[in-house]
Amino acid sequence: MKVDEVEAILNKFKVITRDLPKIKLTDPAVKKLNANEGDVLEITRDSKTAGQAKYYRFVVK
Repeated sequence: MKVDEVEAILNKFKVITRDLPKIKLTDPAVKKLNANEGDVLEITRDSKTAGQAKYYRFVVK
């Protein structure tokens, strides 16, 4: 995600990056996305009740 997008999400939920759920740098999905430590990833999943739900993860070592 771009820096301004991350800032908007953090402000929306009134959190800081370390408050987000973590995902390890060694996770296969993180490797496939070529993400770096400190990145914030947006994950979109299908949901029976919400249609689609967005989740955010902070990439850690």
